[in-house]
Amino acid sequence: MLFEKQLAELESYIPQLEKTNPKVTHSNVGWQVDHALRVIRGVAKQLEDSNPSEFKSKFSFPKFFVMLTKHIPRGKARVPKSVRNENPITEESIREFLAKTKLQVDKIEDLNKNTYFPHPIFGHMNKKEAIRFIGIHTEHHLKIIRDMLQ
Repeated sequence: MLFEKQLAELESYIPQLEKTNPKVTHSNVGWQVDHALRVIRGVAKQLEDSNPSEFKSKFSFPKFFVMLTKHIPRGKARVPKSVRNENPITEESIREFLAKTKLQVDKIEDLNKNTYFPHPIFGHMNKKEAIRFIGIHTEHHLKIIRDMLQ
């Protein structure tokens, strides 16, 4: 399965959802896990729902930078409402969302190579780019969690 190690690591943090570290971020571990899962599931769903014939490749320097360096600078981007949770984050809600995320991720490999995710800054990202982006974005949040728990 795609992102198997990252999903397993996110799952391993479920018992520590309430932990915080204001020196690293204002959010708690639960928010980081929830947000990472929302992005994974959301991108996978948008890939599935896209029409490959509508894919438009366009150069984007921010996308080029992130894809090349595999690094997302901290605190530079605003979180879109679509991947922000306004509800309480509980072990139960995270476990349920994780299960749904895994089911959605399982569909990615069978999709057309020109299915795409319309990123608000990077533009259209085809399946290959979207998979790479998911990995980079998830690792970004895993690093934040690791720093929070040190």
